[in-house]
Amino acid sequence: MKILVLISLLLFSCTKNNKNIKSKITMPLSSNISTLDPAVAFDEISLNVIYQLYETLYEYKYNVDEPQIIPLLAEDLPEIDEKGTKYTFKIKKNIQYHDHPAFQGQKRTLKAQDFINQIKRLAFLGTKSQGFWLFDGKIEGINEFRNLAKDNLEDFFKFNISGVQIVNDYEFSIKLTKPYPQMIYAMTMAFTVPVPEEVIRFEKNNLNDIEIGTGPFILKEFSRSHRIIIQKFSSYHDPELPKVETFEFPIIKEAQTRWLNFLKNKIDFFAVTTDHFNVALNPDASLKEGLQDKGFLLKKAPTFTYWWLSFNMNDPVVGKNLNLRKAIAHAIDVDKYIELFTNNTGIKANSIYHPYIYGYSPSAKLPYQYNIEVAKKYLSEAGFPEGKGLSTLQFDTRSNDNQSLHRAEFIKSQLHQIGIDIKITTNNFPTFLRKAKEGKLQFWQDGWTLDYPDSENILQLLLSTNHPPGPNTTYYNNPSFDSSFSHLAVMLNTPAKKELMENMEQTVLDDAAWIMQFYSQKFVLYNKRIQNYFPSPVVNNFLKYLEISN
Repeated sequence: MKILVLISLLLFSCTKNNKNIKSKITMPLSSNISTLDPAVAFDEISLNVIYQLYETLYEYKYNVDEPQIIPLLAEDLPEIDEKGTKYTFKIKKNIQYHDHPAFQGQKRTLKAQDFINQIKRLAFLGTKSQGFWLFDGKIEGINEFRNLAKDNLEDFFKFNISGVQIVNDYEFSIKLTKPYPQMIYAMTMAFTVPVPEEVIRFEKNNLNDIEIGTGPFILKEFSRSHRIIIQKFSSYHDPELPKVETFEFPIIKEAQTRWLNFLKNKIDFFAVTTDHFNVALNPDASLKEGLQDKGFLLKKAPTFTYWWLSFNMNDPVVGKNLNLRKAIAHAIDVDKYIELFTNNTGIKANSIYHPYIYGYSPSAKLPYQYNIEVAKKYLSEAGFPEGKGLSTLQFDTRSNDNQSLHRAEFIKSQLHQIGIDIKITTNNFPTFLRKAKEGKLQFWQDGWTLDYPDSENILQLLLSTNHPPGPNTTYYNNPSFDSSFSHLAVMLNTPAKKELMENMEQTVLDDAAWIMQFYSQKFVLYNKRIQNYFPSPVVNNFLKYLEISN
């Protein structure tokens, strides 16, 4: 998923005068909810709510340092055949859905067919799902179903996916076209939640404004641009959860408004924005003493987002001149960049891999570092001593806000030191994405938020078969890399996979398609009355674990 400029800022509050102060948390969102349909939602704002209402076969264990997948609606981890191409899932019994008119006042419990319905919804053109990529070409018969059913709802029910079979009400299997070790990650994502057939029929497959999950909370009020209220589901299958009765999600778009309310103890949580780093945090990213005195605490946590600078490898200037790219890589002071634009909260990248995935090495080193003399040497070897003969390069911004412009100006000033001239072109985010897909970018800041903690999810950004409209907007093309990827994509987490990851990373670094920058972190302030809060890049359904102290 391409990194979005709009990042969700999660804030929690309790209203002072509310008699239910110990049973309610308010969690403002920074933008409108786009949809409540788990097959469609791809933005963090909507998913913040969806993951509290719906459940998946598997979830990530709460409050652990490393990603650990555990059963949620599944009885156990899947049974996988020796070839790695058939997964059999057994689900828990007596899991009750939230009420819906389609159930005609009867209690509806979870069945294996409900998971198959959702897989079909991902493939069905009428759903307009953002999640078909998870299974496109991977499940036997799924593309044939997509072509047969198209967007006709009658055909949705008429045709089936040959590779997905019901064993009984509590067991189903999926037959793959080839090994797909990332299947277990797919089954933790909102795209694969179960949906009853009768609800699909009743709602005519439009679930944008309703929910029908098995989660710990039910939807009590939904106003897309005003507020959402969810309440504890009294028939939830885990009697120990959730710990809080009600969550309210008002839409509050101004960070400064949230900050002022936080200072007045009207808001229990505040996700620190770039504009508030200096007022909330010390230079070493610790909480300022005055805020500690007021009873506020700070949690620092990794995110799945990280950043680098990208080149268009089809560009006749930067894409075809390796020494020019190396010159640029050595001319940019990444440490200074992190200091200026993240208040030293970003963690300098040492690899193309994220620290949270298998195979990442803390001791890995990039083949470039800030060194003006080395940069000038490479620029001369590129055929442009002191920049002579080199045309002005174009650097495109990801958005038209001041922060993006300042970052671009920094890159421009850095490269000016070695004689490279930069023209900055400002874009809003939709324009930036369009230009990336059309191959009209030359040099830009790029980034990614991992969909799941696996190297395959980052390496596919460099696969030649993923050139636009796919996610490989650098147009990187290396046959050796492609061949290695075909092997890595089907490998389990073994030493052999780690060795292949290292070889593939070296290929990418040798080609200098990316200049790595930093791994993002998030800093969240919260009131000490909130208990059991442990932010994580993988645990999205964490509200059920939160508690409020006396």
